[in-house]
Amino acid sequence: MDLELKGRKAIVTGATQGIGLRIAQTLADEGVDVAICARTAANVQATVESLRKKGVNAIGDALDVSDSAAYVKWIDSAAQRLGGLDIFVSNTTASPSVGGADGWKLGFEIDIMGAVRGCETALPHLRKSKGGAIVLISSISGLISKVIPAPGAHQYGASKAALIAYGSMLSKEVAKDNIRVNTVSPGPIYFDGGAWDRIKTNVPQLYKAAQEACVIGRLGKPEDIANAVAFLASPKSGFTVGQNLHVDGGYMQHIDF
Repeated sequence: MDLELKGRKAIVTGATQGIGLRIAQTLADEGVDVAICARTAANVQATVESLRKKGVNAIGDALDVSDSAAYVKWIDSAAQRLGGLDIFVSNTTASPSVGGADGWKLGFEIDIMGAVRGCETALPHLRKSKGGAIVLISSISGLISKVIPAPGAHQYGASKAALIAYGSMLSKEVAKDNIRVNTVSPGPIYFDGGAWDRIKTNVPQLYKAAQEACVIGRLGKPEDIANAVAFLASPKSGFTVGQNLHVDGGYMQHIDF
């Protein structure tokens, strides 16, 4: 299927590993020019170089999204350097391994306010698009009360729940501007160096339980999420507004009315 994305411009945050990296790669494969950010300069540079080899314009900078002034300035700059903005993907997340008050602060500043500041800054640029799209990356942790043991699990789930609510409300406000907002909530996603890679090594029984809970018989892969994001961001999904798509291999075994 041609998603009609060729020539569009996208910003993807937290895009040098795992889900964010695969989202940037998938959009580039569809012919989208991409701007990325992440905290480590060397990783950003390597990712940008790999994206350019796909024949698209790619730019990127090292950035901590909790630095609000720098983050807002970067989004404006990225949109200008891309020559416009059609898609904004907020993927940056705080680690659930940080507990206590520090964990709650990180969740608020990075997951929640990172998305809010990003969307608010991107909106003026997206209003100039023929059809703007925002995709927020949340988690099924924002929907279930079953907590995977981790020091910051509570703040992680609460932050992700806030993202889902924010995306739904924002979608109703900006639809009149021909901007669609949707959320993707991944289930357990495995990639080398990721959280579930560490769980597989250190807590194999938890990994096995998650694998069994995914009725499809495996944990997810970053491309499972990236494909969903690309579709939601594309004109082919032009009638989809304010949805929270669970991409979880059937992990959430419930009836969603």
